[in-house]
Amino acid sequence: MTARGSERRSSWRPGSFSVFFPMGSPAKPGAWSPWPWLFLAAWLLNPPAAGAARSRSNILLVLTDDQDLQLGGMTPLKKTQLLIGQLGATFANAFAVTPLCCPSRSSILTGCYPHNHLVRNNSLEGNCSSLVWQKFQEPYTFPVYLQKQGYQTFYAGKYLNQYGDPKAGGVQHVPLGWNYWLGLVGNSKYYNYTLSSNGREEKHGDLYEEDYLTDLITNRSLAFLQRLSRPPFLMVLAPPASHSPWTAAPHYKSAFSTIKAPRNGSFNVYGKDKHWLIRQAKSPMLNTSIEFLDNVYRQRWQTLLSVDDMVEKVLLQLKSLGLLDSTYVFYTSDHGYHTGQFSLPIDKRQLYEFDIRVPLMVRGPGIKPNQTYLEPILNIDLGPTFLDIAGFNVSLTPMDGQSFLPLLVNKTCRNGWRSDFLVQYTGEGCSSKDPYCPALGPGVSQCFPDCVCEDAFNNTYACVRTLHPINLQYCEFADAQDFVEVYNLTADPHQLLNVAKAVDPSLLEQMNQRLIKFQACSGPSCRS
Repeated sequence: MTARGSERRSSWRPGSFSVFFPMGSPAKPGAWSPWPWLFLAAWLLNPPAAGAARSRSNILLVLTDDQDLQLGGMTPLKKTQLLIGQLGATFANAFAVTPLCCPSRSSILTGCYPHNHLVRNNSLEGNCSSLVWQKFQEPYTFPVYLQKQGYQTFYAGKYLNQYGDPKAGGVQHVPLGWNYWLGLVGNSKYYNYTLSSNGREEKHGDLYEEDYLTDLITNRSLAFLQRLSRPPFLMVLAPPASHSPWTAAPHYKSAFSTIKAPRNGSFNVYGKDKHWLIRQAKSPMLNTSIEFLDNVYRQRWQTLLSVDDMVEKVLLQLKSLGLLDSTYVFYTSDHGYHTGQFSLPIDKRQLYEFDIRVPLMVRGPGIKPNQTYLEPILNIDLGPTFLDIAGFNVSLTPMDGQSFLPLLVNKTCRNGWRSDFLVQYTGEGCSSKDPYCPALGPGVSQCFPDCVCEDAFNNTYACVRTLHPINLQYCEFADAQDFVEVYNLTADPHQLLNVAKAVDPSLLEQMNQRLIKFQACSGPSCRS
């Protein structure tokens, strides 16, 4: 859409905002304790030597759902932090390029920004796992390249939100690139779900020992490793945690009983000078809303304890099979989450740090233990990094991201790493013919009377996020106001003050031009 302009103190105006539209053995019950596992985990505390050979290395990706970083989302994962982060690298500035499940997971799979893979929301109409996606994007996902390089490939868990829909091939459709496929039909669940097991329907009920999805993924992955005829392999484990309905394993339902959502930063703060949707939130929140989000926060942590068990069990299996030292292990989430920030009780979909920052930890051959990196890493960098590990030339693909393997193993490109990147989101909930979406609307999971229609059509924005030389975020909205938000995150890390009307107009113009270039980028031009 073409910018209409608005009254400002200079001649600067927002640029052309491109809104893209597409064509067409279970854990045994027991009380949770942070200590017993230390003795077992100590067996794994043998990091591979720096500089170890990485040719034909195995790749394991653990991809969680809706797991934040900013609000303490990694706190429950003590074993994971020890076994991956302390024995490898932690990235303090890892980001999703869009804060919604299907577009973000599509970015991970393709290594592309949303304006290039054309998935704009979680619906079939928004190109989520659609026939168009299957025809034009799935052939260029990272497992396809790795399979051609001789990798045995295994996927278990949530894929894309509309996967398995009858209008998109049903459970019979096995995405390209996977030798062993165990894909969840639809969105995250813990019980009473359907899987596609290599194209065959597999229904599950509500018996913990047989059906709890996180543990089922764990057990199937252990069986795959046990039967593995030869490396190298690629494994992607995509558990439902910490997505709604936040169903913990029975033995973890009493964990964190006194925990509450963090009350600092922007919690329960009115979103002054922010876009129209944020200003609709009831502020201060009602006590019922705060009680609700506290329960959600606690339950999210409880579901992650089973993920922590997953990581430990899989790494123990790799160790026992002699495969751990030749395996790169990645841990991340598809995007962040909020619980009470700017008086929004629960959800994602916002441009702020709590929704776009994600955890990212990596261990593997040549990675020194206990390293922390400050370079901005994007979820579109995962695919290129996997291809780099496999020895495949990423420049031969349409991927927008770049491999961060050189950062991990030899630090050769630290000075030339990116300093800024693009964040995009296209609203989905209300019709484009209704520019005044009501405060409450369809599409918000687990909604209740105090929530806001966060998936409104005109909650559509694009941002440039830059970390160097200035820590800044610049965002333009595709709405009737051409609304702009700008944050100096050095002075204002919680993004409380929109300084769009106070900063030098030349800076606004510079950021506007950078945004226009980002929205038109593809492949190498996205990395320059």
